[in-house]
Amino acid sequence: MRKLTLPLLAAAAVAAALSVSPVKAADTITVGMAGPITGDLAEFGAQLKRGAERAVADINASGGVLGKQLKLETGDDQCDPKQAPIVANDLVSKGVVFVAGHFCSGSSIPASSVYQEEGVLQITPASTNPKLTDDAAAKGWKTVFRTCGRDDQQGSFAGPWIAEHFKGKNVAIVHDKSPYGQGLADLTKAAMNKAGMQEALYEAITPGEQDYTALVTKMKQAKIDVIYFGGYHPEAALIVKQSRDQGLEAPLLSGDSLNTQEFATLAGKASDGVMFTNAAEARNLPSAAAVVKEFRDQDKFEPEGYTLSTYAAVQVWAQAVAKAGTTDAAKVADTLRSQQWDTVIGKLGFDAKGDLTAATYVWYVFKDGKYSEATGM
Repeated sequence: MRKLTLPLLAAAAVAAALSVSPVKAADTITVGMAGPITGDLAEFGAQLKRGAERAVADINASGGVLGKQLKLETGDDQCDPKQAPIVANDLVSKGVVFVAGHFCSGSSIPASSVYQEEGVLQITPASTNPKLTDDAAAKGWKTVFRTCGRDDQQGSFAGPWIAEHFKGKNVAIVHDKSPYGQGLADLTKAAMNKAGMQEALYEAITPGEQDYTALVTKMKQAKIDVIYFGGYHPEAALIVKQSRDQGLEAPLLSGDSLNTQEFATLAGKASDGVMFTNAAEARNLPSAAAVVKEFRDQDKFEPEGYTLSTYAAVQVWAQAVAKAGTTDAAKVADTLRSQQWDTVIGKLGFDAKGDLTAATYVWYVFKDGKYSEATGM
């Protein structure tokens, strides 16, 4: 009898364990966050990760979603377009119904195909290339959104401003060949051209290089008065620093990817006067006050850059799920478009493509290692 009892007890234990697991799984909803956790752009990955973690913690503390607690899974795509679909598939295998991400447009675009096929709703807090939502809409996809603006909006703001403020000057347009960097540079260039100014130089760089002497030499020979750079902050820091070292004092202007203090750390004193465009500072909004305090006091983390837009992505998804009564991506997407939502970054509405119905840009300027909204612009 003893030989029979032990296997029976073991089998009973296994059966009990199996019967408990589905109950635990049913008590949670798995969501994801994807971005560059490692690599040159890890500073931004940290912003996305912290934003998602804090949003999930706050939502869970308030009772969760549909009576269930959220479980967060993270994916590291290193802003590599080839890695992004792998990360997306890994998140899908873990049962995510929603992903806040990715950071780079070059990652969000290929990853979106995976999410569409698997019925996962995607809200990027940072990918600004118009192709992400334009191409999705053209294919009839309804589950791709963003809580940030688009580069055509950003370029339409920056281009005419450059034409007005640097009239009669020589402008260099430089980009890093990435979907984000070249896309932003070209859209800014087009808006600037439309406003009556032609660039004196149009150049592309290779990301990851350490020596941009040849580019600086070209700009000096062309007597460049102002540089507009479409790309990410590590390369921007090298370009402006090497320009100053070689006696080129032309101010550097760029887009929202410079919204990190790490740029000033990399560029040093050469960061003074560098300007970039981005949405108005969310940390100053009354709607963000309580959450910003949580980040600073509890997490010991400064919620700059895309931290709050990531928090808002998770927040608005949770609100739409609660209203829809389901995590089904198509139904949640319809609900997201049905009204405006109160979020940490203000009231958000989404159009048919999944873009924000309102997006405004302002200039920021670096001074003494910090950046703030520029006044009198």
